[in-house]
Amino acid sequence: MRHFRHLAKQSVHAALPLLRLSVLRNDRTASDRLGAILCDMGAITADGLVDALHAQTHHSAGLGDILIAQGQITEATLMQALSVQFGTPVIDHMTQNPDPALTDLLGAARCLALRCMPWRHAGAVTVVATTRPDQFDSHRPELEAVFGPVVPALISENAFHDTLLRLRRSRLKLWAESCVSDTESCRSMQFGGLRVGTGLFLAALICLGVLAPQVMLIGLMLIASVFLALSATLKLAAAIASFRHTRHPESSGDIADIGLQRKPVVTILVPLYKEPETVPRLLIRLSRLTWPRNLLDILLIVEEGDHATRQALDKAAIPRWMRVVPVPDARLKTKPRALNYAMLFARGTLIGVYDAEDAPEPDQIHRVVACFQNGPANLACVQGVLDFYNPRSNWLARCFTIEYASWFRVILPGMQRLGLAVPLGGTTLFFRRDILERLGGWDAHNVTEDADLGIRLARRGYYTQLLDTVTYEEANCRAIPWVKQRSRWLKGYAVTWLVHMRDPRALWQQLGAWRFFGVQVLFLGTLVQFMLAPLLWSFWLVLAGVGHPFMTAFPDGVLGAFIGLFLMSEAVNLSIGILATNTRHHRHLRLWLPTLHGYFPLAVLAVYKALWELISAPFYWDKTSHGQHGSVLDAVAVHGQS
Repeated sequence: MRHFRHLAKQSVHAALPLLRLSVLRNDRTASDRLGAILCDMGAITADGLVDALHAQTHHSAGLGDILIAQGQITEATLMQALSVQFGTPVIDHMTQNPDPALTDLLGAARCLALRCMPWRHAGAVTVVATTRPDQFDSHRPELEAVFGPVVPALISENAFHDTLLRLRRSRLKLWAESCVSDTESCRSMQFGGLRVGTGLFLAALICLGVLAPQVMLIGLMLIASVFLALSATLKLAAAIASFRHTRHPESSGDIADIGLQRKPVVTILVPLYKEPETVPRLLIRLSRLTWPRNLLDILLIVEEGDHATRQALDKAAIPRWMRVVPVPDARLKTKPRALNYAMLFARGTLIGVYDAEDAPEPDQIHRVVACFQNGPANLACVQGVLDFYNPRSNWLARCFTIEYASWFRVILPGMQRLGLAVPLGGTTLFFRRDILERLGGWDAHNVTEDADLGIRLARRGYYTQLLDTVTYEEANCRAIPWVKQRSRWLKGYAVTWLVHMRDPRALWQQLGAWRFFGVQVLFLGTLVQFMLAPLLWSFWLVLAGVGHPFMTAFPDGVLGAFIGLFLMSEAVNLSIGILATNTRHHRHLRLWLPTLHGYFPLAVLAVYKALWELISAPFYWDKTSHGQHGSVLDAVAVHGQS
């Protein structure tokens, strides 16, 4: 390789006069012409040009972007060279003001997608500022359909963003809140009617409890038992499918598979909110990613009014491949709203999401890209495995780790193998950008926007792949914050189920009977089981020899069937826990599996808090605080590149 690079540099030295001539003859590639212009300007050396051109043969990035990422040139230098290359002037956005009415004709969000902004009328033509003159002709038909004849002018990316935000910041803010259609968003739900319906249901239940308490309790017991049986059967099927997959794994996410393919630009969205203490650790963890820096676009998303976090970011040494994106202040402050807003400024064709406390495996993006490149055409999302780096903090952390291992290592992969719709986790998610934009991004009002997006993907016929690459998080191991976090998740499950069941026939037609059934068991079944869990737990009285209050209410054998179903469900949960902890880092948790009986009652508290908030504050985001526990993962920062 060293010999090859030496010969290549000698070749470029010898070819520079020809490259300069080719600029005038316009018979070489755009990259060669741009490189020759920059060499003529003295902005880069022949060695630097060879390095950048060599990187471009493997990377789906422009030569100018590569040179900026490598620190060889500045954005202003690139604009100067592009002006020479395309014979196009550079707009001075500080002295030349655009016509905002023209921007409205195209739409601020569309301007960002095209990286084009209509600037001014100039006689019979419209001057359009663009950050990508090499792509302008591909957008010309759309632009001319709106404005008639157009001519390009250059503007730097930073100037483009500053100008558009100065002109139409409020419209971009509104777009981030409403980019998902009314028919698919929970913002248009009539929660007033839900309050009335809930009140009438509770009143009827109370009346029945007063008039016929045994009938009411038996009815609730039957409902709980039906959902328990369905949930246990689904979990068992998922566990079997997952176990078979581990014995006969498919080839996906193999890094070697992308060795000869061009690597894409990957944008990572990292929302932060009121967590300034996580900033130093976050930068260290992200620096370990080995994806090439000139293909890495990390957006650190922070609310405009979150002064503490913004100050921490201002003080931090943020590398060139990271950017801070302040989200305009609004009454609605949710993670999906922040993600929607930041996605407007993304550069990548793949969009990933991490949380502020995440510590992903260094080679994770390599494996994700390989999974996309080897996957089917309808592969829209890759979901990684979430795990915790502080399972030994206390008992709650151990139980939380067991629960996550069961969910991400057994149940979710099994659901994927069974062909069911996969509810996504909130982090270590990667999307094809074009598909994500086609769906309108995330529902800004849904407090479990991830699970909702997973169902929307399935309804459109897209596929989600579970990938065995791990991101470590901090386990929420304090009781009150745990209940608050779980109540938000359960409230989101309720909202997601209500949204997609507004038209059950359409949901059935889009998902099919099997996946429709899976949605009912997963979302409605989870809520019902936690709400009625105390009735199911009453069977422990019989096992303890105390007796059961319903013992005389059922015919002979019926109570035994209920108890058998309950024990079968417990055996399924225990078996999944054993299967999920069958790794070197989790085996020490097996001794704690029986103590999960004391862990899940917290979820009962959470579900009733969630139901109260569903009718009183459906869009309220109960933020989970992090940064309570340090990690050995933060000891060394790795700045390697591939």
